[in-house]
Amino acid sequence: MSSNRSTACMAVGLLLLLAAFCLTGYNIWDGDRAGTAAEKAFLSLKDVTFDSQERGMPEKMIPYYELYPQMEMPVISIDGYEYVGYLEIPALELTLPIMESCSDEQMKVAPCRYSGSAYLDTMVIAGHNYRRHFGGLKNLSAGDAVWFTDADGNRFVYAIDDFEQLRPNQTLEMIDNDYDLTLFTCTTGGRLRMAVRCSRTEDTMATADTAQWKERSSL
Repeated sequence: MSSNRSTACMAVGLLLLLAAFCLTGYNIWDGDRAGTAAEKAFLSLKDVTFDSQERGMPEKMIPYYELYPQMEMPVISIDGYEYVGYLEIPALELTLPIMESCSDEQMKVAPCRYSGSAYLDTMVIAGHNYRRHFGGLKNLSAGDAVWFTDADGNRFVYAIDDFEQLRPNQTLEMIDNDYDLTLFTCTTGGRLRMAVRCSRTEDTMATADTAQWKERSSL
């Protein structure tokens, strides 16, 4: 009887080990798939915004988003999804497209705007902790740079100020804060949310699309 029990326990242990191995393999595959999907979307997005950046800012002009910060952020449609721009984190050598809205399906492709706007300094971006999405946020340090470029090619420069860990139900604390940009993802195991809080330092570049600009002298 004891021998049978030992055999059964060993069989259960092997099955659990196999299940853990399969789950780990799936998570690695899913993360790589998401990274490839995000990279493909970014390359398409970059092609659109690059032309705007190359034209530069006309003299004595300011962008509409400074005149009308309440305006909706423009979007670019790629493969059935809408993007508001892309995020760059030099310390991680990471560049990711950012979707206009947030859902579980969309987050499997790229990080998403969870709430707010870059023009109002209230934007919150959510991403899965995939290795090629937001999995590396835990390796950042205060002072590291974060850049966001919108769909019109306007770039916003931020510096990391702080890190917080919040419970999943602390939604208000996540979005109602004094920081200009928040990036967040799940901690390992998914019990908590890690928020990277950033403050804007400057605008470094803007588009020359005449539809998006007005002369400073007319203000």
